[in-house]
Amino acid sequence: MDNIQIVLVEPRIPHNTGAIGRLCAASNSVLHLIHPLGFRLCAKEIKRSGMDYWSYLDIKEWVSLDVFWAYNPPTKQHFFLTTKSCNIYHKAHFSAQSFLYFGREDKGLPDSVLQKFKEQCLSIPMNIQARSLNLATAVAIVLYEAIRQSSVNEQ
Repeated sequence: MDNIQIVLVEPRIPHNTGAIGRLCAASNSVLHLIHPLGFRLCAKEIKRSGMDYWSYLDIKEWVSLDVFWAYNPPTKQHFFLTTKSCNIYHKAHFSAQSFLYFGREDKGLPDSVLQKFKEQCLSIPMNIQARSLNLATAVAIVLYEAIRQSSVNEQ
């Protein structure tokens, strides 16, 4: 497996998931959707955001995070993005085997996950008045840093 894995835990907004699907298709990354979702995958908003890239997307659905972890046990290459960490994303050591987790747009990742994997939690620096970034924007920022590091490590 030499594709970065994007894991969306219970996403709520179809436009974001569509845009992230498009990012994953364009970057040869795998998109994992952890249920419950806040929309149906056949929603026109997803198709509009993902456009004609959706057919090129490697997408997998999982009934829960526990089931996902049964098939993809967390290692040091599993990274959890949150506004609640002092670890800056670009200081992490990503590889082509990295899993990048992003939580719900309204709540982020569950606190239990953040506590369990505290050392692997990462944040994107931003102005202190900003509550958070758009989910698709956050995925793009971290995904392309992981791709950059992976391509540097291959040389």
